[in-house]
Amino acid sequence: MDVRFAVLGPVRVTAGDRELTGLAPRHRAVLAYLLLHSGAVLSADQLIDALWGPTPPDTARAQIQAAVTAIRRVLREVGAERLLATRAGGYVIDPPWLDLREFTGRMATVQDSGQDSGQDSGQDSVHGDGAAVHGDLHESAHGGGQASPGDADPGTAARRIREALALWQGRPLADVHADYVESARTRLEQRWLSAVERLADAELSLGRHAELIDELSAHVAAHPLRERLAGRLMLALHRAGQQAEALSVARSLREALVEQQGLDPGREFAALEQAILRDDPALQAPQPQPQAQAEARQPARRANFLPYDIPDFAGRAAELERIAAHRPDVPILAIDGMAGIGKTALVIHAAHRLADRYPDGQLFVDLQAHTAGHEPVEPGAALETLLRQLGVPAERVPASDAARAALWRAELAGRRAVVVLDNASGTAHVRPLLPGAPGSLVLITSRHRLIDLDGAHAVSIDVLPARDGVGLFASIVGERAEAEPDAVLDVLQLCGFLPLAVRIAAARLRHRPRWSVAYLAGRLRDERRRLAELSTPDRGVGAAFSLSYAHLDADRRRMFRLLGLHPGRDLDIHAAAALAGIPADEAETLLEDLLDAHVLMQHVPGRYTFHDLLREHARGTAAAEESAESRREALTRLFDYYRHTAVAAIGLLYPFGRLRRPDLPGTAQEPSPFEDAAGAVAWLDAERANLVAVAGHAAGDGWPAHAGHLATTLHPYLDDHAHHADAVTLHTKALAAARGRGDRAAEALALLDLAWTYWRQGRYDEAYETCRPALDLCREAGDPLGQSRAHNTLGNVCLRQHAYERADHHLGQALALSREIGNRVGEAYALSNLGISHERQGRHTEALDHQLRALDLHRSLGSRNGEARVLDLLGRVHQRLGRYEQANEHHRQALDLCRELGNRGDEPAPLNGLGEAARALGDHGRAAACHEEALAVARELGDRPEEARAHEGLARVHRDRGDREQAREHAERALDRYTELGVPDADGIEEFLAKLA
Repeated sequence: MDVRFAVLGPVRVTAGDRELTGLAPRHRAVLAYLLLHSGAVLSADQLIDALWGPTPPDTARAQIQAAVTAIRRVLREVGAERLLATRAGGYVIDPPWLDLREFTGRMATVQDSGQDSGQDSGQDSVHGDGAAVHGDLHESAHGGGQASPGDADPGTAARRIREALALWQGRPLADVHADYVESARTRLEQRWLSAVERLADAELSLGRHAELIDELSAHVAAHPLRERLAGRLMLALHRAGQQAEALSVARSLREALVEQQGLDPGREFAALEQAILRDDPALQAPQPQPQAQAEARQPARRANFLPYDIPDFAGRAAELERIAAHRPDVPILAIDGMAGIGKTALVIHAAHRLADRYPDGQLFVDLQAHTAGHEPVEPGAALETLLRQLGVPAERVPASDAARAALWRAELAGRRAVVVLDNASGTAHVRPLLPGAPGSLVLITSRHRLIDLDGAHAVSIDVLPARDGVGLFASIVGERAEAEPDAVLDVLQLCGFLPLAVRIAAARLRHRPRWSVAYLAGRLRDERRRLAELSTPDRGVGAAFSLSYAHLDADRRRMFRLLGLHPGRDLDIHAAAALAGIPADEAETLLEDLLDAHVLMQHVPGRYTFHDLLREHARGTAAAEESAESRREALTRLFDYYRHTAVAAIGLLYPFGRLRRPDLPGTAQEPSPFEDAAGAVAWLDAERANLVAVAGHAAGDGWPAHAGHLATTLHPYLDDHAHHADAVTLHTKALAAARGRGDRAAEALALLDLAWTYWRQGRYDEAYETCRPALDLCREAGDPLGQSRAHNTLGNVCLRQHAYERADHHLGQALALSREIGNRVGEAYALSNLGISHERQGRHTEALDHQLRALDLHRSLGSRNGEARVLDLLGRVHQRLGRYEQANEHHRQALDLCRELGNRGDEPAPLNGLGEAARALGDHGRAAACHEEALAVARELGDRPEEARAHEGLARVHRDRGDREQAREHAERALDRYTELGVPDADGIEEFLAKLA
């Protein structure tokens, strides 16, 4: 297979159309050094010195050996491992094709124009005198560049040089970091510049001075101290009748030399400058030979106007593959994405990689739709730029836009070129620039989705995957990134994996050698200055976002600002409508437009979110442009929407719990409709994080009643679905808000909900200490419902602590109070809890009676969660009575009902019950399986009591099987959990372990 190696850009190895991957940065550094010295044997010491200089690490030799092994492993994939050979003196690679060798060979075929004999030496190594010796500027300007007898004509020379330059795919050794790289890269770039200057000589000889101006201007801007290059541009400008511009180039060079090096230009440059000043006739363009005249009339071929491919481009393999695999009948690819996502870098990188497929040119125009300080480039001006890049002389470019578009289509017809239209504002901006016939490829970038661009294939790009983000950060920072991998991930997370933000953060770190990656992460954690940290004097994340915002109309800007006020992570159209105070269909239109403008994202249909950094920008914009009154009104509408919709959802799911829910004032904002219980659960699941965030924001910033109402309303949902951590957060916020405004009734409710959640988590002491003051507050307020709930919680704590007499007291009080006020659901729970107490005390007949009465109540109320719980408790009573088949059936029914309801929080109990019944029936395999499943679910939910019970069940099953080691292991874990819980069950396990020993 044809294996090719490249160093004139990122270091790459390809076989056919496939790039070989699997080389780490250090491996590529070793490979690149071997390739720069291809054919020469290099010792390990030479490689160590090249990579680390005078201070190599102790593991340097091992790293070299590991790199050689890795390179061979990659080559082995295509049967080419013999290319890298081990010799007595070290290692040698002699590739069949190397872009540097190809470049050198092609340049060697271009005979110099008689000015000097010091062109490229033909040596592959860049450690010799690789840069060409340049001829005399003054002599060249005075008619130099004519082909001497026996030389290739200038047209052929220009074509060959362009073919050689097309081999460069960006900065040489772009993704390599090692001690040798800087000097090697400098020498390679000198060779590239020499080739560019020789190309300029050939083109000037052909009379193409007008066509050269744009190309040379870009090169001079990138290399402002290069006298010979500036001289070529001055000559081209002078011959094009732009004497003032030519002299301006001379002044700029003089100022740069004085400022940066304290020098004046050389004699040759000064002579050329003087000749331009006096309009020396000798500077006129030479009359080309007939063949050269014919060549000059042809548009320039292989014109490459692409910007440099960034040296540390990382990742985007999937997007590059989609671009490379485009269908010939779809010659237009529209790449869209948010500001800073890396659209331009991607298309430039892709265009460089596709250059060989499009030999007639690589064209580029920046349409500047989102460029600070610039108006978007009009299509007519863009067409002129593209025509000039194709080689059309200025005098042939028509005046009207329509004629320019027609000429552009005619010139491009029959050619194979890749055209990059960067930074477009929308479809109208690029439609006149599209080709009229197939054959060429057009790559368009825009912050807007070009959904109405006929015939285009859209490629939307998202933030970097973690692996690509790490690669990009490491390619800029170097070895410091390898030393702190966890901190690197922190930085990437804080940058939201946005390429622009990652680049700026990495560059900031690279230029501060005393900073650690962890220190940078610490600075970025400060939300107030994060956007400022991710900015530079001439660009930044905030500036990019501001441009996107400025291109929105007034309605969309307002929606963007208001969305920044939302305390949560995402939202639906109803929440957005509430924020803006507009109908839902109007809100949806605005959200979709913001989505198309890539200032919003959508990971789930119907839900919208910000990139983390854009969210901060939106918040800052809202603070700056919305009045305090406007912000408060918007948030009040949002909080009203959430609490009224939550009441609607909970009311549908728990109609029997109406007594404990607060009465809310009316609101103009209609809640989202729910067709059934499944829809209500789906809404609560989707909004749970938002509801917790809203309650926290409301509690701390002036909406304490909203916080309390939300917490009380959501309590049964959070409890049934085992979202206990969220419940603790929510009820703690509600408690603080109630105490802050002196609302003792709300304080009692928050304490009751918090105490029950502590009980669920196995935090029994905290549950008891939280519930006692709640009971006192309810007595003080004359609230029998609250008192019954408090007694129920205290009774459950006593049950877990085996304090059955106290449990009977509290549960009896709960039962009496519930019956007094007609709270039938409270009565049902008090009955079943008393049944547990009776069962634990051996009063099985009473226990069975209480559970059956509780079951009837739950079924009459439609309380299916309560029904599931009582079915499981009935199974436990039947176990106590030795009725294991009946027990098994009740546990199974309870489990099935929990799963049907999506009540994962109550699944571990019937699973453990099934395991205990199966063990009693002698089915140890099934018993073990049920306890294992119970253990897994309990761990997932953080249900420590059922986790301990599962370990105990497994200990007893393994003991019965004769596996004493497994029995001991599970018994010890059960003991640990019971000890943490502070319950007497630990005594039984200690006795079990003693007998086992």
